[in-house]
Amino acid sequence: MHILKEPDLNDPKLRAKLAKGMGHNYYGEPAWPNDLLYIFPVVILGTIACVVALAVLDPAMLADKADPFATPLEILPEWYLYPVFQILRVVPNKLLGIALQTMIPLGLMLVPFIESFNKFQNPFRRPVAMAVFLFGTAFTIYLGIGAALPIDKSLTLGLF
Repeated sequence: MHILKEPDLNDPKLRAKLAKGMGHNYYGEPAWPNDLLYIFPVVILGTIACVVALAVLDPAMLADKADPFATPLEILPEWYLYPVFQILRVVPNKLLGIALQTMIPLGLMLVPFIESFNKFQNPFRRPVAMAVFLFGTAFTIYLGIGAALPIDKSLTLGLF
């Protein structure tokens, strides 16, 4: 069954928008062919053009060649593994560190079940979820910055 929201062409606000070329999505203009055929390719080609322009104008330089006989002083993982590396590095009991790392995906798997009880989708109407998200983000950034510092400065980030 197809439901179409027809515009009220007697509405002066809608008439003013239509006169300016705006408001077509207000009354339910179909996505095909208007958006999918005409707008999306422009956006996709524009994005590709921007990526190509950035690649040509500012190419990524290759680093020095790897030397298997020169071990760096401190071996660090890739940047996206810094927070979990910091947990392993700071926690004195390594089994506890592994347990803390397994709690991260388990906690993420529980999020849909916890959030299903809330009827609102707006994040500002879910203060507990928003607070947990902001705390988790700030704590992850804190751990990531700490992992890049020496072990004696990693907890205080060198501020104290």
